[in-house]
Amino acid sequence: MTPGARRARYHLRFQLSPGDDLAARAGALAKVCGENGVDEVVLLLGAEQLYTGHLAGADEARWFDAAAEAHAILAGAGLDVSLNPWVTVGHADRGRFDALGFAPMVSPSGRPATAQASFACPRWRRWLYAHYGLFAGLGFRVLWVEDDFRFHNHAPLDWGGGFEPLMLERLADLAGEPVSREQAVAALTAAGQPHPWRRLLQQVWRTAQLEVAQGLAQVVQERSGGRSQLGLMSSTPAMHSVEGRDWPALFAALSAGRSVTHRPHFAPYSDTPARSLTSALWSLEAQRALRPPQAACEPEIENWPHTAWSKSDTQTWAEMVTAQLCGADALLLNVHPTQAERAESFPRIDHLLRRSRPALDWLAENSPRQALPLGVGLPWRPDTAARLPNATGTLDELAADPGATADFLLGYGVPVTAGPAPVQALFGPLAHTFDDDELRALLRGGVLLDGTAAHILAERGLADLTGVRTGEPVTRSGRAEPGPYAIERVTAHAPADEGVLLSVDVQPALARLAPLPGARVLTQIQTPDGRDWGAGRCHFANALGGRVAVLAATAPAELARSDEGQRLLHTTIRFLEGDAPRLPLVSGAPHLIPHATRSGDTHRLAVVNGSADAAHPRIHLPAAPPTVRATVLAPLAHPQQAATTAAGALLELDPALPHRGWAVITW
Repeated sequence: MTPGARRARYHLRFQLSPGDDLAARAGALAKVCGENGVDEVVLLLGAEQLYTGHLAGADEARWFDAAAEAHAILAGAGLDVSLNPWVTVGHADRGRFDALGFAPMVSPSGRPATAQASFACPRWRRWLYAHYGLFAGLGFRVLWVEDDFRFHNHAPLDWGGGFEPLMLERLADLAGEPVSREQAVAALTAAGQPHPWRRLLQQVWRTAQLEVAQGLAQVVQERSGGRSQLGLMSSTPAMHSVEGRDWPALFAALSAGRSVTHRPHFAPYSDTPARSLTSALWSLEAQRALRPPQAACEPEIENWPHTAWSKSDTQTWAEMVTAQLCGADALLLNVHPTQAERAESFPRIDHLLRRSRPALDWLAENSPRQALPLGVGLPWRPDTAARLPNATGTLDELAADPGATADFLLGYGVPVTAGPAPVQALFGPLAHTFDDDELRALLRGGVLLDGTAAHILAERGLADLTGVRTGEPVTRSGRAEPGPYAIERVTAHAPADEGVLLSVDVQPALARLAPLPGARVLTQIQTPDGRDWGAGRCHFANALGGRVAVLAATAPAELARSDEGQRLLHTTIRFLEGDAPRLPLVSGAPHLIPHATRSGDTHRLAVVNGSADAAHPRIHLPAAPPTVRATVLAPLAHPQQAATTAAGALLELDPALPHRGWAVITW
């Protein structure tokens, strides 16, 4: 790299336990970091296998001495150093037992934890502030708040905690009457429209969490003399919505008017098919929209249990590139076993870090700092779980987000964004969570609806603006004449596609669309014996000046994918864009997944190959570009400039894009 060039930052999570040879282990870690371009060490504190319970007394003193010694050695070697205390309330019991007298978390069924504390417990709060305050005095750059700082996912509790007596007392104060745990759970999960107590319980949880965040920020600022900031590790936004999380308020509390850092979880911990990068891309973009602009972003690069036996280097590299493309300020690397102790014993990880850096540094150097994501907008609100009707009476149903919608679009080569956009997609029961004015605003632009969302809008009196009337979506369990839906037949599209048959046989339900005058029907749903059942896809220009496309499918991401299905979707996106097309669309092979941004007049499209077969992506631009630059980032290799072949607004990448390889195209 040229002097002064921007480079990707590696922040390595590593545990150094107390012991007589700590200085030697810390020195060896510093050497490994220097050899592999690591900028910061994030010291784990009593983590995973070494977790004995919330640290106190002599155990805490041993870890403090070890952290102080390691900090001095690593900082002396020129490294930044942060600290990752392993628990706040606690991740999971795993056979541990509380020894400090904390009020335990209690699950919806009434099961108490043995080692996990209630957010409302005063004794636990005093311990937490003292614990973080003690280590803040050492001057770490960031003190991380682990992702156990949540109410859900606290094994072995069913769903999680937050139903303990201290929380119920707070709920009773808001409700104005005593509330039992059974009553609170029944109200939270009641079928139909949300019970008023659902918002009240979420307010209780949110308030308790914010109180703790404010206390932590205050003690860290005071004890560090302003040298340290807090970092928040988080889980999926949909689950935090069930908890009633207020993201702006939480970041504000943790920052205390200063800086704050965020570690979004975005990728699986073990090997998965490359096409699952649709989820990783969407997760990063969704959380970007929840984070204040001044917050630093350090996405989690993790395998578990932290070896190449869990996740391949190729997949790890692809996820690192994904994070860098989505604006990471640093990569939080959790790739060593937590019981590793000796960093020099893992040459394979050294090899991974060195081979990954050329592509990551190239992205850091060639990515504008203020790029705006481009794509079909996927509207979602953090208070979704407070607004969502419940059909099954379970907590899990309240964890709803546009993840499946993103998978459907990205997998077909359509970029997405979590921000406002001229074209948006609203699928499923999420349509319940927007009021009539918000829905009308969507309908003034371009909007793609699935069968469930179209039915909800029809029930809200908006059918005339969607172009279809629809009854309750039809499931397999009910008889609906003329027979079961099976096939979607293309009736009005490009001549080559007319008459093509697509399967809808495994859709859990279909909306029976009745097109209104002016709607264009692209496909027809038919029974196994060829009788018409209802419209499959419709386009409509409404009285508000908007354009609406409706799919009969209620689970579009579960439709069998095909080239014809991709062409239908691309036609729909161009219809919804109207006279001002702006999105690049990708075809050429299965599972070519796009990420698009704009900075000033410069556009960038990154495409990853989510198939095991090499591919030649075809980029359908809104207009022919004057100049094009293409670079191929093959897994664990140096970036290579690549040629493209242009035919008007259509570009094709000349070299084959390998499995999990990225093509980065700018114009």
